[in-house]
Amino acid sequence: RSVWNTTNLINHNININESLVAELLDNGNFVLRYSNSKSFFLWESFDYPTDTLLPGMKLGWDCNKKLNKNLTSWKSLKDPSSGSYVFAIETWKVSHGLILDQGQLRYRTDSTYSSFMNITETEEEVSHSLKNNTTNVSSISILQMTYIGSLRLMELVGEEMHIKLYYPNDFCDIYNVCGDNSYCNFNNKGRQNCLCIEGFQLGHDQYVSSLTKTKKRCVKKSYSSCHKKEFKKMKNVKLPDTQYTTVETKVGFEECQKKCVMSCNCTAFANVDMGTG
Repeated sequence: RSVWNTTNLINHNININESLVAELLDNGNFVLRYSNSKSFFLWESFDYPTDTLLPGMKLGWDCNKKLNKNLTSWKSLKDPSSGSYVFAIETWKVSHGLILDQGQLRYRTDSTYSSFMNITETEEEVSHSLKNNTTNVSSISILQMTYIGSLRLMELVGEEMHIKLYYPNDFCDIYNVCGDNSYCNFNNKGRQNCLCIEGFQLGHDQYVSSLTKTKKRCVKKSYSSCHKKEFKKMKNVKLPDTQYTTVETKVGFEECQKKCVMSCNCTAFANVDMGTG
């Protein structure tokens, strides 16, 4: 039974008088091209990743090709069919990587992940690709969505493998684990717990999954004029989701603060460059 054949490509304005060549490139990209063309590919495997991202590949949205490129885990260590975990790229400003389990959002990447990736956000594409962070010509980096639901970045040097990034690491990496107006914190014993942001306190219960399950949520201690705001600096936290926020990429820190003070809808602001504080 045929699972893929070149006859399907006739619908894509292919000149059937030209001979077609299938070629495996040195970077691992399997391509279909005309015999007289080295740069134009009619089809390429890098557009359809499985569980692994190689150097030169991109994840995310390609508007020109109308493709959304994700990583999908294996079902098990010995079963390469599609599993339940997917690593996808969100299209919001500023974009992040999302780990989903059976369509449900479980984890969102942080600044450590961003330091290893080239992130492109234009009208044509929102994509993430691997940076070349090494000068060792014999090494290669790969990003893999594992069958157990973890994202890992590995550097292969000869026959040795080094883990550069493993995600998630702990309880605090769970998406929205603490809820609104709170943050996840490590205590002196290495345990994780949820605390209210300064200026907030535990207040009314909120429903979680049913009418019989509730948990405390953090509410504001007092309400003042919307233009009288006192900001508390917080470090080592992820940027909030940017789907429902305003992103200003051409203003400085002080101007951003002034804009937030003048807007009654603004309750916090942060640097777009997550590595600056």
